[in-house]
Amino acid sequence: MPDSFKALILNQEGENFNREVKSIDKSFLKHGDVLVKVDYSSLNFKDSLILKNGARLVKEFPHIPGIDFSGTVEESSNDKFKPGDEIILTGWRVGEIFYGGFSQYAKVNGDFLVKKPKDLTSKQAMVMGTAGLTALQCAFTAKTTREELLLGEKVENVIVTGASGGVGSIAVMILNKLGCNVTAVTGKESNKEYLQSIGAKNIINTGDLNKDSRPLDKGLWDGAVDTVGGQVLANVLAQTKESGIVAACGNAADIKLNTTVMPFIIRGVKLWGINSVNTSIKRRQFLWDEASKLVDFDLLDHSIKEINLEGLLEVYPKMLKGETSGRYIVNLNM
Repeated sequence: MPDSFKALILNQEGENFNREVKSIDKSFLKHGDVLVKVDYSSLNFKDSLILKNGARLVKEFPHIPGIDFSGTVEESSNDKFKPGDEIILTGWRVGEIFYGGFSQYAKVNGDFLVKKPKDLTSKQAMVMGTAGLTALQCAFTAKTTREELLLGEKVENVIVTGASGGVGSIAVMILNKLGCNVTAVTGKESNKEYLQSIGAKNIINTGDLNKDSRPLDKGLWDGAVDTVGGQVLANVLAQTKESGIVAACGNAADIKLNTTVMPFIIRGVKLWGINSVNTSIKRRQFLWDEASKLVDFDLLDHSIKEINLEGLLEVYPKMLKGETSGRYIVNLNM
């Protein structure tokens, strides 16, 4: 490896919080037993919060953010990995309490790593990233959990909120591939054609659901993926049919949920929280192995923006304002 390499470093002294792309060396990396040459990372909503002010998630400074990455093992003292292994990392609080992927080299605990399936490229792994892994979990929960684990009726009509975002757009595609009629919810009229191209049968404006909900509404959905929370989630719950599962994974609109027990005790609706941070390695490997079967990367391609470390500093404020769509991946070789 080179004597020095680039990384995005966060620092805080008193009230002064700053972020800067700097040149560092291997001695800066203090965690883990596997050194990885990072090929790609990605920009997630949580990354943007951390880049803004640490989001009360970062406890020690200086810090390297970036909650996911893909790359190749350079050195390893972990018997599960050897130099040359291609890996994927998401979650485990990497980028929060451990140094993350916004660096050309990363050193992490080998128990956090998944071996990249051969039918995925390193770039495709980060086109998916944390958002894609979360979308896979949500889709399997809303559909397969009901049909196979709970031996329920077939899931046909599903709704995906925040469908223009990273998790939502991939969830739309996966659920369509799984045979569902997908209704996509978005606040961006300009994304209607794109959402239809990746599998959405119907489009609803976010404003139609961002209002006070009834205790129970007309049952419309066999299942749902919610990425935004708040009143949108409350309305989705009220509109979910008997025994439907609502997989909830985000709070971009609101962390509060103003609802009643009626959907749960009258219709048996299940609100299933999705947290991909601590998902078991066995579950992760299964989901990553399914990715190439359920995701059409050619269709996603025009919604992918590829940036470098410096580009992160320009994009993250826009993401926090809801001014971005699709996925931003970080090319560490740029």
